[in-house]
Amino acid sequence: MPGKILVVEDNEKNRKLIRVVMNSKGYEIVEADDSVSALEMLAQETPDIILMDIGLPGMDGLELTKKIKQDESTKDIPIIAVTAHAMHGDEEKILEAGCNGYISKPINVAEFPTAIEKALQEAKNK
Repeated sequence: MPGKILVVEDNEKNRKLIRVVMNSKGYEIVEADDSVSALEMLAQETPDIILMDIGLPGMDGLELTKKIKQDESTKDIPIIAVTAHAMHGDEEKILEAGCNGYISKPINVAEFPTAIEKALQEAKNK
């Protein structure tokens, strides 16, 4: 049952890849290229899930996640980090910030939609 995904990613090629892959599965994609744009978008609409780049300019994805999770109107939106930061210890930092999980870049286009659907299902079951 596709829904709306907010993709917070500063790299246009990465946004396009996610958009193409998830549009093909019926998802509506809204995009933000930085934290400020993401917060403005969240003030106007509520996505079913947020795909968060960690290495954003200005406020990074971890700080943005903390901010989203502190807001009553957005705290229940599941957030999946989509990041090249997959070093030892990074998973703990990502989860501590409030992300529900993470997917390493580069994404595997065959497995990516299944991972997103699983995250959405897990969030609904909480």
